Formats: sequence, C-alpha cells, structure tokens
Amino acid sequence: MAEEAMVNDSSVQDQWGQICSQLKNEVGDTAFESWLKPLSIGSFSDGVMNICVPTRFMRNWVITHYSDRIHKIWEKKNPAIKNINFVVQAAREETPSLYNPTCRSLLKKITSTPAPQNIYQSGINSIIANNNDGALNDSLSVPLNPQYTFENFVVGKTNEFAYAAARKVAESRNISFNPLFLYSGVGLGKTHLMHAIAWHIKQQDPTRNIVYLSAEKFMYKFVRALRYKDTTAFKEQFRSVDVLMVDDVQFMGGKDTTQEEFFYTFNSLIEEGRQIIISADKSPADLEGIETRLKSRLGCGLVADIHPTDFDLRMGILNNKAQQLGVELPTKVAEFLAQKITSNIRELEGALRRVVAHSQLLADKEITLEMTQDVLKDMLRSYDKRTTIDEIQKKVAEYFNISVKEMQSSRRARTVARPRQIAMYLAKQLTSRSLPEIGRKFDRDHTTVMHAVRKVEELIVEDASLAESIDALKRTLEA
Repeated sequence: MAEEAMVNDSSVQDQWGQICSQLKNEVGDTAFESWLKPLSIGSFSDGVMNICVPTRFMRNWVITHYSDRIHKIWEKKNPAIKNINFVVQAAREETPSLYNPTCRSLLKKITSTPAPQNIYQSGINSIIANNNDGALNDSLSVPLNPQYTFENFVVGKTNEFAYAAARKVAESRNISFNPLFLYSGVGLGKTHLMHAIAWHIKQQDPTRNIVYLSAEKFMYKFVRALRYKDTTAFKEQFRSVDVLMVDDVQFMGGKDTTQEEFFYTFNSLIEEGRQIIISADKSPADLEGIETRLKSRLGCGLVADIHPTDFDLRMGILNNKAQQLGVELPTKVAEFLAQKITSNIRELEGALRRVVAHSQLLADKEITLEMTQDVLKDMLRSYDKRTTIDEIQKKVAEYFNISVKEMQSSRRARTVARPRQIAMYLAKQLTSRSLPEIGRKFDRDHTTVMHAVRKVEELIVEDASLAESIDALKRTLEA
C-alpha cells in the first residue's frame, strides 16, 4: 500500500518534473517535444514504475532510445524504483497537439508499415512541424512515404549516380547544382529519392520550408487560383519556399499557361538561391509539349538518369524488403523473382508482398519456390508474354531479311536503316523502355530513336504498304 501511495505523492511528480528537465537538456527541445513530453506517470507496484505512453509506436521508440537513461536518473533520485515499465495509454489533455485528426492519420500511416528506426524521428518531427507551420508546408505538399528514405534505398550500378546527387542536395545547404533533375522509367526509384531528400532535409533542419508535390497538383492549384482570382497569393506561396520539389513534370506538357507560371516561379527561386528538385519520365530535352525555354531551364543544373535495374540490384532490393517485412527469403526464391520480374521495382516488391502475405495467412507456411510460382502464376504468365527489344530486333530483321548484327551496325544503307527505324518505332510502341534504353540496344543515342519514331510515324501515313507491314509485325510480336 505504501508503494502504491507513492504515485499520488507530490514528491514523485516533482521527481518526474526534474527528470524531464534533465532529459530536455540532454536530448534537445525537438526530441523532447516529440518523444518525452507526451509521457506521464502511471501506477507503481513491486518496485516497478509504470509510465504511460500515447501509442505503441511511441512506446517502442522510447524503450529503444530513452528507457535506460530514464531508469538510471530516476533510480538515483528514488532507490525504491527498481524498474520502469512503459505502457500504452490514451493521451492526456495537456498534450493534444499530436492527436488532432491530421496527426492521427499521419501517425496511423507511419505505424501501419514497418520502417527502420532511424526514420521515426523525422516522421514524427514532420507531423509536429506540419501542425505548426514548420518544415513541410502542409497546405501545398503531399504526404511523404515514411519508408522512402535514403536508408531504405538500395544502391547499385544503375542508380548510384542519381543516389549520390540526391544525397549531396539533401546534405548540403550550399547549392552545388540547381535544379537537380531526376528521370527514369516507371517504378525505378525517382519518387523514392525525392521523398528521401525531403525526409533528410526535414530531419537536418526542421526550419526549412519544403514544398513537395506533383506537377498535376501544381496545375490544379494554379487553375484554382485563376478561377478565384487569387494568383497573387499563389505566387507568394510558391516563391517563398526554401526547397521546391515537383514530381512527374512531364504532365505539364501542352499546358502552356501553367508552364509559363512555373517558368517564372522557377526563375524567381533560382535567383534567390533556393533549391529546386524535379523528376520526370524523360530527360529535359525529350519532354514532349514543354516549351523550349523551360526545357533549357530544367536542364541547366544536374541531370541524373536512373537506369533499369540489373540482377544484382534486384537481389539487393528483395533481400532488403524481406528484412523490412521480417521474413527469411530463400535464395532460390529471390533469384527466381529477380530473373522473372525485371520491369520495375514497384512490381518486384509487390510480388514479394503477395508471397509473404500468402505465407503468413496460411499459418506461417514456409516460403518455397513451388509456392512462389503458384501464388504468382497470373503475374508470371503476363511477364512471359511481354515483348522485349531483343525479340523486336529479331522479328524485324527476319522480316526484312537482314541480320540483327547489321541492324545494330553503323551502316546507313536504306535496306538496313529503314528496318532499324521500324524496330526502334516498335520498341517505343510495344515496350515500356525509355528512349535512352532503346538507343543503347541499337548502339545509338536517344535523339536517333526520336528521329526514327517520327520518321516511321510519317511513313505510316504516306505509305499504305509499309503501314501494313508494320501492323503485321505488331500482330506477330503481340501474339
């Protein structure tokens, strides 16, 4: 009974207040506000002091990072406390800022998926910052994915340059290149790097005003400002940021008025030394429907291409994802997935999630190659049917009675050049590969592929016989 009464004694509350004051000095204001201020004293029994924590997520973090220190300090102040236990309990009224609807939804998003500990700090800091007009401008930005961090990004030969460039921008206050322009095909990691940059900047300096949004959202906000005759406020919002990040800028193609506003926003930020980071599915020079002056601006900094994944990188991604999901992935299964699913990282990770979910739903059934093949048979069937550039080259070469080696050679004779152009055109039509990727298959650059595609498009209109031949080739390849 005497021990139970301790929790109601004002001296215990005073001790907790002193401990909090000491911890605040040790860890700093930001960490204290995020992790320690929401804690409160609970019951005391058999030498164990219970400390109430608002969420399971916060409990795990506090146990990992602060429990030993709290115990050591409190033991010195009160020898009767032999141990400390952290229990999840509803939040108290004095700390409501973490529990408004916006914060609850963001906390739910963070806690619903496993993530490495080193991103939790930035995750919660961003919630608090959003709630107090801090680092991530919530009225303009889209939510960041807490799993898209540098620590979770698997680096390989095909993406190491883009990764290094992204880290340089995130870590340095002195702008080395502006803008940073990242481009790749679908699902190869450019959005992951964009989110990682934002997370890192927010973690290093929560005072910096970051706006991260898609090109479509930029257009929507601009059109809305025009409709309500509020363009002045729109300009002030976007031209006062420290870091502007725009994803999928190719969607501005053909939107001349939006492009003009973006051009002036771009210039204003560059002149004031603010950082701009852009992503797209093509290089600046290849963006369709984008004004020449804006293309020039987009390409005036550092342009970094993320190439398709190779086998080693896919293996690394699978093993990293399996570790995050808390499962042991047999090497044979990883190799099988890495060989079969080559198009993009998103589909590769999606396939692994399906296999893991199947295993866990069937009472932790062991993951085997046979089970993987059975679970993914529909997906693998569609992959087996997908057309490759190698197949296109082979079929076109056979059709025009030349060799694939001739098609890839430097010969410019019409009998070789025309089939080469048709193969490039079909590669653009029937695969998801980017122009630079197609060019590499023909030992050409992307501008040659662009010219070939345009030329064949013109010939299809002018030459009915050639159009018929191309249709026949398409049907053969898609069969």
